Amino acid sequence: MSQAGTSNPEYVNSRVRARRAALFGEEDYRKLVRMGTGEIARYMEETEYEAEMNALGARHRGVDLIEYALNENLAKHFEQLLDWAEGTLYTRIANYLRKFDAWNAKTAIRGVYSGSDAEEISTDYIRAGEFDDGLLDQMAAAGTVEEVVELLSETIFAEGLDAAYEEFDERDVLVPLENAIDKTFYEHLLDGIDTTMVDRNTPAGLYLDVLQAEIDFRNIRNALRLSRTGTDLDPEEYYIEGGKLFESGELRQLVGNFDEFVDYIRESTYGDELSGALADLDAAESLIQFEHALDSALLEYSDTLSYTYPVSICSALSYVLAKEREIENIRAIARGREVGLSPDEIEDELVVT
Repeated sequence: MSQAGTSNPEYVNSRVRARRAALFGEEDYRKLVRMGTGEIARYMEETEYEAEMNALGARHRGVDLIEYALNENLAKHFEQLLDWAEGTLYTRIANYLRKFDAWNAKTAIRGVYSGSDAEEISTDYIRAGEFDDGLLDQMAAAGTVEEVVELLSETIFAEGLDAAYEEFDERDVLVPLENAIDKTFYEHLLDGIDTTMVDRNTPAGLYLDVLQAEIDFRNIRNALRLSRTGTDLDPEEYYIEGGKLFESGELRQLVGNFDEFVDYIRESTYGDELSGALADLDAAESLIQFEHALDSALLEYSDTLSYTYPVSICSALSYVLAKEREIENIRAIARGREVGLSPDEIEDELVVT
């Protein structure tokens, strides 16, 4: 991997296309939802997950084996993506992959809070971000949540966690810490981009489009959760800056009226992409299905940009999103089969585009 030199999107995108073609499709999922966990494991041993399944098979069984193999495979693929990239392309992909630093920080905090041992926490890590093994191991071995927060004091998450820790200490709930981590990741997505000067028809502009869509969809998700639950939490505490859809202060008013909020989304720049999802939300009143539809819409949006502008970062980001979704789908299938859900019930949990 290299941060020096010029970007090489043509090379990276050619590698990404080959990896994208190997992702599971609808037919794979149709088979998996009708298998038991042992059958799922054997199926994965005959796919590109073979190396991870074989390496972990001596220590783990069933759903644990599947989950750990998924995490290791995801980390491997994204490390390789960084190995291929150079220059500005490398920097932007690395910045985007900080989402796994956020994942790992939350994993450590949850694990320490619940009393999990260091090995259990470590096996749940996805080692695809910027955190080195030393920091990850220290967090897993921490004795208290406060110690994990202190270990993160030299990272981008420090400021948000310092403020959130006071609320955690008062209420003994993890939501403030987890929200602070998520907000920090999303707000740092736009580091190094002058959003007022970027030409939307350039690679930097396309990169900005994908990132702003992800921020907007996260704000929609958070706001709808608050609106539907009738909570007295302040929506502004969950507002993430940097998107195109909302200005600071707007969410407080919109969250107070669910129908008005849905109409606002329907009339927005994402109205076409989310029209089906909004119709389903009105009919089924299911936030879970709507959130799945948001994930699907973001995938389709990034795919559209990658096809329209193939010599850009969009193909790499689209692949990252698609690979993440494959991991989540397989995990949902394995967990669902373990607890006895029917194939139809599991299929409702999948996001397939």
